[in-house]
Amino acid sequence: MTQSSDQPIACTIENHVARLTMCNPPANTWTRESLIELKQLISQLNANREVYALVLTGQGDKFFSAGADLNLFASGDKALAADMARVFGEAFEALSAFRGVSIAAINGFAMGGGLEVALACDIRIAEQQAKLALPEAKVGLLPCAGGTQNLTALVGEGWAKRIILCGEQLTAEQALRIGLVEEVVASGEAQASAIALAEKVAHQSPSSVSACKTLIQNNRSAPIAHGLVKERELFIQLFDTEDQQEGVNAFLEKRPPQWKNR
Repeated sequence: MTQSSDQPIACTIENHVARLTMCNPPANTWTRESLIELKQLISQLNANREVYALVLTGQGDKFFSAGADLNLFASGDKALAADMARVFGEAFEALSAFRGVSIAAINGFAMGGGLEVALACDIRIAEQQAKLALPEAKVGLLPCAGGTQNLTALVGEGWAKRIILCGEQLTAEQALRIGLVEEVVASGEAQASAIALAEKVAHQSPSSVSACKTLIQNNRSAPIAHGLVKERELFIQLFDTEDQQEGVNAFLEKRPPQWKNR
């Protein structure tokens, strides 16, 4: 699957990795169209058994994404706001639930909904010049696409309050220190680093990766006791997959496994 660059999100697939690029210059802001497109793309990628991971980045060298276009909310139209909140939530929740590994390649400013989409990914790699913030309260709004919940889960309540309540903008190095991003790279290198990491996923069983991701994210909504039970359940369920037998036998036969994602 390849989409042309005139789409709100360009998508190409190579080596089991889907590359998604937000294309709305100058700041790669989100629109209703692009959010619906993201949700649809994730559904298509989930159905494509050849895709094991995805990398999300922004077009250009200044913005990852500046979030929503505030012109949408200037009128104070409550119905429009409710619709946009729903579309934002559905798109980013679909990304969070992607069955493979998702990596945000943060190549510049990640503000508001731009940071929230990165928070919906499994892993974040930021370029050294990147700036990250959730500044919604400065304009009388709040993060409504998972920002308050996902940020707190990643960095803890104290830092979440500094960033959201005090409007603190972080550098890439600060984000690394508090666990908001997992790696900082030189300018222009985020996408290449993210793709190199994403390609490593192909060495893992896609069935196992999907099950492990479900278990890791269980901590967001359920107690550890539930996760421990679910862990055993999903372990047994892997024995219904072809990949389980292929993985074990490939190891015993000292050969690379041939995954089928089934």
